[in-house]
Amino acid sequence: MNNRYVIIMAGGIGSRFWPLSRKEKPKQFLDILGRGETLIQQTFRRFKKVCPEENIFVVTNVEHRQIAIDQLGIKPGRVLCEPLRRNTAPCIAYGVFRIKKENPDAVIAVTPADHLIEKEEEFYNIVNIAYSFSEKHNALLTLGIKPSRPETGYGYIQANEKKPVEGFEKLHKVKTFTEKPNLELAKVFLESGDFYWNSGIFFWSVNSILKAFSKYLPDIYMAFEEGQHFLGTEKEESFISRTYISLPSISIDYGIMEKADNVYVLSTDIGWSDLGAWSSLYEHSVTDENGNVNVNGHLFIYSSKRNIFNIKPGKVAVIQGLEDYIVVDSGDVLLIVKKEDEQNIKYYLDDVKKKTGDKFL
Repeated sequence: MNNRYVIIMAGGIGSRFWPLSRKEKPKQFLDILGRGETLIQQTFRRFKKVCPEENIFVVTNVEHRQIAIDQLGIKPGRVLCEPLRRNTAPCIAYGVFRIKKENPDAVIAVTPADHLIEKEEEFYNIVNIAYSFSEKHNALLTLGIKPSRPETGYGYIQANEKKPVEGFEKLHKVKTFTEKPNLELAKVFLESGDFYWNSGIFFWSVNSILKAFSKYLPDIYMAFEEGQHFLGTEKEESFISRTYISLPSISIDYGIMEKADNVYVLSTDIGWSDLGAWSSLYEHSVTDENGNVNVNGHLFIYSSKRNIFNIKPGKVAVIQGLEDYIVVDSGDVLLIVKKEDEQNIKYYLDDVKKKTGDKFL
């Protein structure tokens, strides 16, 4: 148990949940489901049950260091701060090298801060299996989510059904990775039975993942390897600031997982969602008799169906005649968009930025 570690990736900006998710407090630091916990608090709580709390690290942007400490009650030395956003590969390399300095025998879980897990008991079982497998094998393991619909917003992993791992149920060698497919291809994947959604939750030993970095992303590997003696010291911050300027912005999926030959997938059904957009929030929220979701606010709703409402506390809102809309009032920004057009929010955000600067981001 003492060799178990966790890296929580909390550097995203959550722009698809604007205007609730903002630069100063992005999605992972919000109670976006109205359940009394922020998303990162939920993630931290789940992993505390399967890993020593002192072995959990959070990697976030430097401007969110204090909010992470405040929300989690975590020791400041466990919050690793990125000066620039460089996607998931540099983020993971930073966390792995920092953990290696402390425990070269560590087995590490890597998880996004802002995902939803509804079936927590099953999640704990799966995590224990994943740790057990990863500590005994030179492998890069990812959790695959059993698909429930032909989803076009997720990447897919194909399990090689001919190569199950002896002694581990539902664990297979990975055959292929596929980026977000079109609807027709997603239907084919669903019908085939051997494709799974890519959860972005990984398990590996320090040795296994650093071998992969050395082979597939040598620039990132060398940058951290040359300065690893600075990690965990007062010189860490200045070393990271210098190093990140030269690092490429690349995902762990593209940089390593799609190229390595020792990648495995553990197929799961843990009630997972990446909560990537307002529509995914709708799917995991309680609705009234007309299919409306009210996350926050004192609402009076008339002749309205299948909407999402999030109104700033302390306000009263009267809504009449809306169907299939997203209505979000964050205080200084009011967003009213059709649910079917929510993918356009990022373009609307660009327009706001052009006209008003960063004030409302």
